[in-house]
Amino acid sequence: MTILRLQPEERLAGAVVHGGVVYLAGQVADDPTLDAQGQTADILRQIDALLAEAGTSSARLLSVQIFLRDMNDMAAMNRAWDAWLDPRCKPARATVEARLADPRWKVEITAIAALP
Repeated sequence: MTILRLQPEERLAGAVVHGGVVYLAGQVADDPTLDAQGQTADILRQIDALLAEAGTSSARLLSVQIFLRDMNDMAAMNRAWDAWLDPRCKPARATVEARLADPRWKVEITAIAALP
């Protein structure tokens, strides 16, 4: 089976497509000065773009992992998540507190989605 690597960078690909599944790398906000809600909205926009490039959409998400620098940002992150999520297509989801690579990042999200 072919392995397709989307948006390759120095150390990773933004997404990898294999066997009818899209695996997204951890996505972070382009603007780290935004608050947690703003960072989440920016990340979700990036996820939509990666999924579209792979040929799928957020309606086909299987699993999402969300990493928060501070669990006190959970409500702000969820406001952006709830505005974005189609309630008919909820993925399995985990949210954990973690120290992120850049201290300005408040949120990092990775996901797995099915191709149509």
